[in-house]
Amino acid sequence: MASKVCTRRGFLKAAGIGAASVAAWRFGGAARLIAGVRKRPNIVFFFTDDQRFDTIRALGNEEIITPNMDALVRGGTTFTNAYIMGSMSGAVCMPSRAMLMSGRTLFHLEGQGRVIPEGHATMGEVLRKAGYVTFETGKWHQDAGTFSRSFSDGAKIFFGGMSDHYKVPVRDFDPTGKYPRQKIYRDEGVHSSELFSDAAIRFLRGHKEDKPFFLYIAYTAPHDPRDMPEQYLNMYDAEKVSLPRSFMAEHPFDNGEMKIRDEKLAAWPRTPEEIRRHKRAYYAMITHVDAQIGRVMEALKETGQAENTIIIFSGDNGLAVGRHGLMGKQNLYEHSVHVPLVFSGPGIGRNERRDGFCYLLDIFPTVCELTGLDVPDSVEGRSLAGAIGGRGRRLRRTLFFAYKDIQRGVRDRRFKLIEYFVNGKRTTQLFDLERDPFELENLAGSGEHRRNLVRLRKELVRWREELDDESKFWEGYEVSA
Repeated sequence: MASKVCTRRGFLKAAGIGAASVAAWRFGGAARLIAGVRKRPNIVFFFTDDQRFDTIRALGNEEIITPNMDALVRGGTTFTNAYIMGSMSGAVCMPSRAMLMSGRTLFHLEGQGRVIPEGHATMGEVLRKAGYVTFETGKWHQDAGTFSRSFSDGAKIFFGGMSDHYKVPVRDFDPTGKYPRQKIYRDEGVHSSELFSDAAIRFLRGHKEDKPFFLYIAYTAPHDPRDMPEQYLNMYDAEKVSLPRSFMAEHPFDNGEMKIRDEKLAAWPRTPEEIRRHKRAYYAMITHVDAQIGRVMEALKETGQAENTIIIFSGDNGLAVGRHGLMGKQNLYEHSVHVPLVFSGPGIGRNERRDGFCYLLDIFPTVCELTGLDVPDSVEGRSLAGAIGGRGRRLRRTLFFAYKDIQRGVRDRRFKLIEYFVNGKRTTQLFDLERDPFELENLAGSGEHRRNLVRLRKELVRWREELDDESKFWEGYEVSA
C-alpha cells in the first residue's frame, strides 16, 4: 500500500521543523527557513552508467534481479518518464553528466555539449558553499577544474569514460586540484563497482563532522566491457533470457552512426544467440552493481544517518543491446534516451509513481529545493519537488532529443517523432507509443497521421528555437514536407 503523498509540511516534519515554521516556508522561502534548522538532510546519489529505464524488477522487469534498487523504488518516488536530452558526440555519457551537474540544456554547454562553462554553477559547488561536505567517487567525465570546485573530498576518482572494470585508472583526492597523470594508479583485481562502493562506505563510516554531506557515487557499470564476478553471470541462463521485442538483425536504414565503436560489439547481422549472450551479461552487471548499492545502503543505516538522508538513483543514458538491430546508445529510441530516476528519504512518498516528463538536468534544482537552497540563475532545469509532493505532475508537454547533426526527436504523451538527416537524405519515423511502446510500426507515411506528423514537426522547430540548436541538421528542413 502506498504511503500518503509527500508535502512540504511532511518534509519539514521529517526534517525536524515545527508546524509553526511551516508558514515561514510557505511565505518566507525554503532557503531562509532551512538555514535556521540544525542540520540539512544528507544526500546520497547513486549514478549508474548505461542503465536502461526498464532494468529494475520493481518497475515491471520480472527477468532481472535487483533487490536493492527494488527497495529504493518501494521506499521512494519514481519518475517513470525521465530522459536525457541527447548528445552532440558519440560519448553520450559525457554531455549527460554535464547536464546533470550543471542543470544546463545541451546547446548551452561548451565543447559540443560536453563541458560545463566556467561561471556556471554545479550541483556539488552549490551544496559545498552551503556547508555540505561534498564527496565523489567513481566516474567524473569532466575536467579537473570543475571537479575541484564541486567537491571538498573524494577517493578512487576516475577522470575518464570507460575502462577495464578490474583495472580502473583512478586518482586520490588532491586539494590542489591538479590531478597529474603520474598520480594515476590501479587497484587491479578489484571490480569497479566494488572499488567505488568501498570508497563510499569508508567515507560514511569516517564522517564525524557536524555537517551534512553530499555523497556522489558514479559507477562505471553496466557499461562494457561486461565483466563481473562469475557468480552474478551464473544467476542468468542465456537460453532463458528473452529476446528483445524489438530485436532486429539489422537496423532498417542508415541512421548515420552504424559503425561507431558501440555498434561493433556484435557482428552483423545480429543473431538471437549473440544478443541473448550480451543481454545476459548486461543484466548480470546490473545485478552486481545492485549488490554494491545494497552494501552502501547498509553502511548508511549502520552509521545512523539513513533517516536524515535523501537517496537519489539514476543512470546517465540507456542502451540498445540488440533492439532495432543496434547495440549502443547513439540513437533516439526509448531504449537509449529513457532512464531510471528514483528519490527516497525524509518526507518523500513511498512506492509512489510520477509520470511527468523530466530530464536529468532537473535533478539539480530539485536538490536545491529539497535542501532549502536557492536555485542558481545558470540552471535551466525545472525542480521536481512539486511533482514529488503530488503537484504539477505534467511538468512539460513535450520532450526534445538530439544526436549530433544527424538525428532529432520530440515526443508528447502519445506520439514520438524521430527525424534523420544522413548524407543529404532525410528519413522520418512516427510512433504511437501508447499502442506501440517498442517503436516497431512507423506511421510517418500514413495519411491518417498526417496531422500528428506536422504537429510534432512544428513542436520540434519550437524546441530548436528555445534551445538555440543551430546545427546543420536544420538545413532545408520543412515542417510540411
